Amino acid sequence: MADRKCCGVSAVKLTLSILLFLVTAACVALIVVLVTRTTDTEPEPQSKTYLIGVGRADCTGSAAEIPMMGYANSQQKAAGIHTRLFSRAFIVDDGNQRVLFVTADIGMISQRLRLEVLKALQEKYGDLYRRENVVMSGTHTHCGPGGYFQYTLFMITGNGYVKESTEPLVNGIVKSIDIAHRNMRPGRIYVNKGELVDSSLNRSPHSYMNNPEDERKRYEKNTDKQVVVLKFTDLDGDGIGMISWFAVHAVSMNFTNRMVSSDNMGYASYLLEQDKNFGELPGQGSFVAGFSSSNLGDVSPNTRGPHCMNTGLLCDYLNSSCPVGGTKMCKAFGPGEDMFESTRIIGHNIFMKAKELYANAVHEVTGSVQFAHQWVNMTDVTVQLNDTHTGRTCKPALGHSFAAGTTDGGGDLNFTQGAVEGDPFWDGIRDALLGPPSNQTKDCHHPKPILFSTGEMNWPLPWHPSIVDVQIITIGSVAVLAIPGEMTTMAGRRLRAAVKKELEAAEKFKNAEVVIAGLSNVYTHYITTFEEYQIQRYEGASTIFGPHTFAAYLQKFTNLARAIAQDKVSELPVGPEPPFFTNLFNLMAAAAYDAKPENTSFGDVLDQVNSIYRQGDVVSVTFVAGNPRHSGDIRDKTFVTVEMYDNLTDSWGVVHNDASWETRFHWLKGSNRRSNATVEWHIPSSAPSGLYRIRHFGHYKQLQGLQTIITPYEGSSDIFRVVSSFYHQ
Repeated sequence: MADRKCCGVSAVKLTLSILLFLVTAACVALIVVLVTRTTDTEPEPQSKTYLIGVGRADCTGSAAEIPMMGYANSQQKAAGIHTRLFSRAFIVDDGNQRVLFVTADIGMISQRLRLEVLKALQEKYGDLYRRENVVMSGTHTHCGPGGYFQYTLFMITGNGYVKESTEPLVNGIVKSIDIAHRNMRPGRIYVNKGELVDSSLNRSPHSYMNNPEDERKRYEKNTDKQVVVLKFTDLDGDGIGMISWFAVHAVSMNFTNRMVSSDNMGYASYLLEQDKNFGELPGQGSFVAGFSSSNLGDVSPNTRGPHCMNTGLLCDYLNSSCPVGGTKMCKAFGPGEDMFESTRIIGHNIFMKAKELYANAVHEVTGSVQFAHQWVNMTDVTVQLNDTHTGRTCKPALGHSFAAGTTDGGGDLNFTQGAVEGDPFWDGIRDALLGPPSNQTKDCHHPKPILFSTGEMNWPLPWHPSIVDVQIITIGSVAVLAIPGEMTTMAGRRLRAAVKKELEAAEKFKNAEVVIAGLSNVYTHYITTFEEYQIQRYEGASTIFGPHTFAAYLQKFTNLARAIAQDKVSELPVGPEPPFFTNLFNLMAAAAYDAKPENTSFGDVLDQVNSIYRQGDVVSVTFVAGNPRHSGDIRDKTFVTVEMYDNLTDSWGVVHNDASWETRFHWLKGSNRRSNATVEWHIPSSAPSGLYRIRHFGHYKQLQGLQTIITPYEGSSDIFRVVSSFYHQ
């Protein structure tokens, strides 16, 4: 019995042990399955945050007598300030590498400007900011000072290399970078995009229509309506800055304007920064809003289109000329009653779309920061056109239609757009003065009839650059292409698609967002497609490296994208270094000594304000003035303040300065070395009722004995009252 009981107990124990083992094994297996499933379905840990820095600085140069850069109109010389010019810098660092993007309120980045900025950065930061990881882009305002180039063609139109223009630009850009560098902190980046309609028009639709029909059918519009926004926040989600890219020329202010102005793109920056930095004066406050140019080559903000000013009829479709008056009479008009109103409307539209996209940006940018850069001799690039044929780029040359200008600003002579044959009269003058183009250059540029063979003109310096920058920076899946010129709509679309395809071939670039940053690093005029080039409107005539210019850039940028995607950037050849000329010429005469009417002093009021105004009125006051050039570097200073009296503190406070949209500072050079300054204040509807005054600041130069003396002065208007109604005060 005892043995049987013992055996029964042992059997039970054995059975229980086996069951316990099986249950334990099952539990372990279940836990393994659950853990595996959990691991498989959990999102990947979020990438570490970026270090982000944003900065803004005044880069306004001389506001008097300096030729403006953009329209190449010899009569358009600065004579006051509409809005000031700013440089805006954005730094992104992933902990391993960093990139720097600058957008500045100027016509374009010249090679000389870039080289001088890089030199200044090298002296301050060593190799931290250098040609490979720094992109500099211009907003393309045509109302900023010129004089910051080192090639003869641009120096002729800008009165040479002018230090009083160049130094404020270099110093302002570097200061914006310094501020961004000092303010770097952990943060996040978001990307968003949308469309903006009714703010742009293709000014060369005939050229666009020469692109393949199947390609055109992929797009609803003949201009890019896309707006891309990068939103920068700190780790708490508070906004610190934004960059927006949109394709439109900053030519709402036309060639009759004489005031320094940031135009429509600058006004968009102004509005968003005023919105985010509430209560601050323009250029102040921590939030930085950069609006950058894109593939704007054939895109105008003058949305009412080109009409003959003498008849009101539409201009000729093919060559944009009028039966009487030619191209000079054919002019495109913006949506407003005048250029100021058009600038306001277009700038406000751009601002509103960017603000909307910024507010709704939720797609976070993650991933590493990368960059690739090469210098390229664009006069000697072999292009693989297909499996059997190649093409080549050419030495720089401008065609006859270049002299015709565009519907945003026509030329003065009897040239028309669309010219595919030369003119014996003008060609004869060219040959006598500059020499004829070589047969090789003429053949290379066909069907362009060459007006200026600039690549064969080297006195006193080369007329055009040959060595250009090609560059891509990437922040996560966002790729910024630094384009050294003005790329047309279809050229930009082709390039974006090709680079996107190249990047997305690599696993790390899923859903890449590719943006064009136009007028970057060096200026080489226009970049059209091969098909658009055949039409030889202004853009094709200004594509200086010949019909295969775009194909060469497409080849170079896709090579850069492939190198980034495959982590082979280090294998890219650096390329030939561009020149830094030392024998630059300056055609600007020194500003004359200042004189004033008898029994007056500088700063005295010549035309006084009224005693009372309403919101919406324009206050105007004129002062005895000196030449603004005598004020030297005017960055972070002002010629104008509008001040309001504070009853509580018994003091005056500045509510506007000459960077404000609401003010206009006109300088008028008179006879006998006398000049006046007229200040306008366009009273906004939001201006509080109260007491105001307008003040003007400046400097005058006089000769005392044998010594030149520059003396500051200031003047003030009478006190006036602003009221909401003349009937209820």
